[in-house]
Amino acid sequence: MNVYDFDHTIYDGDSTKDFYLYCLRHRWSLVRYWPRQALAVLKYYWEFTDKTRFKESVYVFFQGLPDMDNFVYDFWRTHIHKIKHFYQVWQRPDDLIISASPDFLLEEACRRLGVVNHIASRVDPATGRYRGLNCFGDEKVCRFQEEYPEAAIESFYSDSSADAPLAALAQKSYLVRGEQVFPWGTELSSAEPKWQRWAITFLSRQFAVFFLVGLINTVNGILFSMLYSMLLSVSSAFIAGYATSLTVSYLLNSRYVFRESLSPGKYLRFCLSYIPNFLIQNIVVFIVYYLAGLHRFLAFVLAAAVGMPVTFLILKLLAFREGSG
Repeated sequence: MNVYDFDHTIYDGDSTKDFYLYCLRHRWSLVRYWPRQALAVLKYYWEFTDKTRFKESVYVFFQGLPDMDNFVYDFWRTHIHKIKHFYQVWQRPDDLIISASPDFLLEEACRRLGVVNHIASRVDPATGRYRGLNCFGDEKVCRFQEEYPEAAIESFYSDSSADAPLAALAQKSYLVRGEQVFPWGTELSSAEPKWQRWAITFLSRQFAVFFLVGLINTVNGILFSMLYSMLLSVSSAFIAGYATSLTVSYLLNSRYVFRESLSPGKYLRFCLSYIPNFLIQNIVVFIVYYLAGLHRFLAFVLAAAVGMPVTFLILKLLAFREGSG
């Protein structure tokens, strides 16, 4: 048999996301679940919860749809046209569609397509709770072998490298981009948009902890700078305060952000990595205090805020390149 992933593979988009937006347009009362859903997004990006629990928190909006069957039916009536043309041409009677989407949502799509074989995440349409694990990655292999123990995969199609475990079982595997199909392993520049890589970096738990440590170091730097400014010029006071807080910053980042052991070599790389940050912050101080004529406290605060994201990237690449990402 041929096996296909669903979302972004034969369906043009994410069907669960489209279903949520469809429900929201027809039932605005679902906005009452936004606070819980927003919290779930933050917890997932900061790695405080796994994907299954994250999706359960997002699927809480199912509880606001007592007429779920009607919503699912109407959704596919208006969205089945998003099935890609290449699949409509290649479809065979023994195809298997396997997806992480909720089973009750995929079932209606497969009924309309005439696809008998399908596997998806077992989700309660009344509560959004999972009955088992999210059908993703290795779990797809487990479900396939459980439900089709004697079947062999002739060709496998997916848009995501996360399906590598299932692709490894197939005689031939293919990567799908839009309506185009490439041999598995093809490197495509569009595989991960640059904006997505930036989002992953700055929405990560690691950056969140770095930010909190940065706030502590910022307070240290400002207090020391204000103290030294009683004896030195503003520029000299800033340099002295910056240098005083640098060692504390190294200790906190090593212990809580990048979780690496201390060493003279890493401390040296840490100091060198802060040179761009130091230059950027000095420029900000010069502009804000000397040119704009604003208060020195504001100059110190703005300097620290501007330098933080730049410093995080440099430290991640140079000073703590062996740490966990």
